[in-house]
Amino acid sequence: MEEYKKKRRFEATPEPGPGVKEEPGHEFVIQKHQATRLHWDLRLEDEGVLKSWAVTKEPPTTPGIKRLAVHVEDHPYDYIDFEGEIPKGEYGAGTVEIWDRGTYRPLLYREPDNSTAEAIDRGALKIEFDGERLKGHYVLFNFDKKGKNWFFFKMKH
Repeated sequence: MEEYKKKRRFEATPEPGPGVKEEPGHEFVIQKHQATRLHWDLRLEDEGVLKSWAVTKEPPTTPGIKRLAVHVEDHPYDYIDFEGEIPKGEYGAGTVEIWDRGTYRPLLYREPDNSTAEAIDRGALKIEFDGERLKGHYVLFNFDKKGKNWFFFKMKH
């Protein structure tokens, strides 16, 4: 949460302050964010926080269409409900609205020996989404050595 705190002035923005959910689960949210550039923020609850990626175009609902997803700082769990206007001059200034929300199931390679965080650290995470718009199996796959740039796509099933 340190990077999240560094980027925000909580007295000037309606965004929630840093915090961790006591009893973690597997919720997700996708927020449409009209900032400098329109993008969609994919957030996966894991270990009480939201692991986050900025997806450059609307998330794919058709198999095989890849989207660039840039891994960004973890967000507090309370961000899962956030919608509103981040004021001009603040980090991420612009309109945030919930585009999709639901639950997800990580499809881990060595269940139950690893976690969503470990799959992210390895650079590949298979996910089954059960949301309003996203349903089915998806992949987040890192393609650079720094761990920043990922592909996000729906699998053929």
